[in-house]
Amino acid sequence: MLPSAESLEGKPVPRVVFKTRPDDQWQDLKSEDLFQGKTVVVFALPGAYTPTCSSTHLPRFNELAPVLRDNGVDEIVCIAVNDAFVMNEWKHGQDADAITFIPDGNGDFARAMGMLVDKRDLGFGQRSWRYSMLVRDGIIEKMFIEAEGDDDPFEVSDADTMLAYINPEAEAPEPIVMFSRPGCPFCARAKAALAKHRLRYTDISQSQKINTGVLRAVSGRMTWPQVFIGGQLIGGADELESHLAARSAAA
Repeated sequence: MLPSAESLEGKPVPRVVFKTRPDDQWQDLKSEDLFQGKTVVVFALPGAYTPTCSSTHLPRFNELAPVLRDNGVDEIVCIAVNDAFVMNEWKHGQDADAITFIPDGNGDFARAMGMLVDKRDLGFGQRSWRYSMLVRDGIIEKMFIEAEGDDDPFEVSDADTMLAYINPEAEAPEPIVMFSRPGCPFCARAKAALAKHRLRYTDISQSQKINTGVLRAVSGRMTWPQVFIGGQLIGGADELESHLAARSAAA
């Protein structure tokens, strides 16, 4: 049985040592060094590359990273019971430089949190249950733990719920998806425009086997890039720049 959120709130985070590989060199990272003297948002999930984790949980925290930082968060941490090699590759593949990826390879942190669960029926071994928490100076202020069940619920540990707790008045940006092509100068312009406005996005590249036929089926167009904001097709680089300029003028 998982612990209740209330039983963990007000308590210090567990003291463990994470085996990390920044710059391809082994480095021991103590949990106190990760949390001490900082306001940290943590989201823990069953595993790198798994569907909900890769398509929703991680990308939205990556998108909301600037807003969370504007509201007093010093660091956003993703923890999973995976090794450092897997976590580093996942971060690279997700373009998630705004997130600190922490490998809990032996499950020590998840176990100490009471969040280690048996997933042997899926061939996963032991993994972390899905949750998020706000930690201030090493003390857990708020926990959002998914309800227990046989599946993998994702209802309360999301980035928007965390932002609403930290600041109910904060405006969360709409999700942005870009269909791009490697080496495309117009795609580079669109990415630069989004970066200028501090907007994060999910990049669906042609290198991910997204061909022109798929692009046309989704957007009705055959030119790269095509950008969607909040489910609405904005278009290519010129249209995106005009859209962002108009939005800035109206703000």
